[in-house]
Order: sequence, then C-alpha cells, then structure tokens
Amino acid sequence: MLRLIVILILAAGSVSLSGCSISNLPFAYQPDVQQGNIITDDMLAELRPGMTKRQVRFVLGSPAIEDMFRDNRWDYVHTQQAGGGGEPKRLTVRFDDSGRLQALEGDLAPEDWGS
Repeated sequence: MLRLIVILILAAGSVSLSGCSISNLPFAYQPDVQQGNIITDDMLAELRPGMTKRQVRFVLGSPAIEDMFRDNRWDYVHTQQAGGGGEPKRLTVRFDDSGRLQALEGDLAPEDWGS
C-alpha cells in the first residue's frame, strides 16, 4: 500500500512538472510583455539636430545601451509581444564630438528626420 502511494505521488509530480515545459498552449493566457524604451512618433517629432545629450535624454529617456567606449552613440531598444520575446525595434542616436545630436538610425528613425 505504501509503495502504491509513493508511485502515485511521483507520477502526479512528474505530470505536473512536465506541464511547465509546454509553452504554447492554445488556452493559456499570455500577457503582452513590453521591454526596453517605448519610443512614440511624438517623441521623435520633438528631436532636432544640434540638441544636447541632456535634451535628448529628457525627450527619449535613458538609453537601454550607453556604450562607455563610444560616448557619441546611444541605443534604444523596444520589444512587445504576447508572452515576451518578439523582434526588437531599434533606434540609434548619434552625437558629434561636441555632444550635439547629429543623426538617428534604425527601425524607429523617421526617414525625413533633420530636413
């Protein structure tokens, strides 16, 4: 009798733990997960060539990646997908040697920026 109880407990435990490894159940709720910086069109419209780093940080927020070896480049990354993951959208902000905004690059950069 004790052996049967142990077998049932082990079977129930293994079945319940195996359920954790299944990630794409059609009936499971997967919340939208946002990671990184949310960059809107309104925020991009406020950027002008020649802005200081402080002004850019005020408009866009702190960058996700601020390389200490390349002080003239900031990278903003944003992903949003149900359950997390997804293809990241990027915005690279480049400054000139005097710390003034020079260029915007990446998926989120408007094509007519600076004109």
